[in-house]
Amino acid sequence: MNSPAPAPLISVCIANYNGIAIIDDCLRSVLDQVVDGSIEIIVHDDASTDSSMELLATYHGVKVIHSEKNIGFCESNNRMVDVSRGDYVLLLNNDAALLPGALQALLDDARRSPRHAILTLPQRDWATDQLVDRGCLLDPFMNPVPNVQADRNDVAMVIGACMWLPRALWDTLGGFPSWIGSIAEDMYLCCAARQRGYDVRCLPDTGYRHRQGASFGGNRVDEGRLVTTYRRRALSEKNKTFLLAIFTPSAAWLVLLAIHLLVLLAEGATLTLLRRDRRLWSEVYLAAAAATWVHRVQLMTLRRDLQKKRSVDAKRYYSAFTWLPRKVALLLRYGLPTVR
Repeated sequence: MNSPAPAPLISVCIANYNGIAIIDDCLRSVLDQVVDGSIEIIVHDDASTDSSMELLATYHGVKVIHSEKNIGFCESNNRMVDVSRGDYVLLLNNDAALLPGALQALLDDARRSPRHAILTLPQRDWATDQLVDRGCLLDPFMNPVPNVQADRNDVAMVIGACMWLPRALWDTLGGFPSWIGSIAEDMYLCCAARQRGYDVRCLPDTGYRHRQGASFGGNRVDEGRLVTTYRRRALSEKNKTFLLAIFTPSAAWLVLLAIHLLVLLAEGATLTLLRRDRRLWSEVYLAAAAATWVHRVQLMTLRRDLQKKRSVDAKRYYSAFTWLPRKVALLLRYGLPTVR
């Protein structure tokens, strides 16, 4: 009888949907890595309608999970981690590519760390190679604020485009919550980790290139204007509101939630009037507030469960926050966003 193959050290999990034009770069960047340990690559194809499956079939040694139904980013990653066998997991977007030395740097840091941590690498724009962020801080309303300080590596969150963590920590945190669907699942996992005292950090060297917005639309600056999509904006505003309600540690969380909802509705009313676009109001802003009310019982139940597991005080939790609202800074720099 043949013995089972030894488990790999690292599992690289790549969620793919209609990525025929981009996933080849992603896979090759992983295959080109030189690392002191074995690697397995798992791709979850989320019911692509392009020729992704034909391309993936040419990569021998890459494990492909094909879903007949589109299940979204969270469930795709949960499925991959469930079947992965590595001690460490790297979640990598199909529109991202690792720079040389990336996996070894992540592995070295993880081995040195006395306690589990969520890690990422400096993110660089695919087209310009300019630094995008070294992880993100958060503002009081849970908007990610890119960290570009070279001397700061502790951050509030890392984006799911390149997220490394030990499998044991993934299991402890429970993976991505399926109720999020897409957008802000990375914020959830990082907040849950920090709330329990685990570090969230960006390494100083190497990095990854990322076609921002290629896999989900929007979330990028085109010709000096901020461009996003109705779907991204709707999911983002709803999920950030949910996470603020769940994770805010202080006793004043209800006050902060009320302020957040008032500001959100005022922002929506203003944008709707200036853009003369009622769809913005109905699909994004009013929808986010209504969803918070509709799901209030579930949110409070989840909040109680998560707050019971909190092991850090509010001061430490907020140590990776910045108090200038991100949307104000974006408005001053780029003007009103374009929503398509």
